[in-house]
Amino acid sequence: MDEIRLQKYIANAGITSRRKAEDLILQGKIQVNGKVVTELGTKINPEKDIVLYENKQINNKEKYVYILLNKPIGYVTTVKDQFNRDSVLDLVKVKERIVPVGRLDMYTSGAIILTNDGDFVYKWTHPKHEIEKTYNVTLKGIIEKDEVQKLRDGVDIGGYITRPAKVKILKIDKEKNISRIQIIIHEGKNRQIRKMCDAIGKKVLALHRSKIGNYDVKDLPLGKWKYININ
Repeated sequence: MDEIRLQKYIANAGITSRRKAEDLILQGKIQVNGKVVTELGTKINPEKDIVLYENKQINNKEKYVYILLNKPIGYVTTVKDQFNRDSVLDLVKVKERIVPVGRLDMYTSGAIILTNDGDFVYKWTHPKHEIEKTYNVTLKGIIEKDEVQKLRDGVDIGGYITRPAKVKILKIDKEKNISRIQIIIHEGKNRQIRKMCDAIGKKVLALHRSKIGNYDVKDLPLGKWKYININ
């Protein structure tokens, strides 16, 4: 078998993303054949070399799995949480060592993919691939057409101007004084949708990611998950 870069081997094993695998190497947390390796250019032969992380052998021969979860509110999208909060991994129990693809904040529900395919994680979280994410947003107050246009054009969310977004009004309820809109973005800044709405003076009452890429959760109850095929 041909040699491959160490960080790719680690990512392919589903341990973490390729970028985080590079951090593990630089931090001296990876051993190859009993020796600590800190060079990112290191290549290994998967058929011969033994790679250890936390004194456990990494094996990337397992089958890749891809899981779509409809995340409920109250769960974090981290593998380890310093505050010991409930994680999406508490909802998805499989034998494979999976990680969430990207993030969804604790108070946002909806679509998130989990996998043990490190290359997939890298591709779907890197901005250059422009994976679309669709959000249904409930706002306090009645949104105006000029405010919708501002969201479409891009707003300042604190030193960063958002890229053009697809925005449409789903429902206006004057009696309850709320608006429901759909926002489609391909960026992934922290709490981006909430900050975008703050930028036009609207408070988010509820936020749900209905779709990521081509995968939606319209027929998947909250807290439930299913295997998906990746094309």
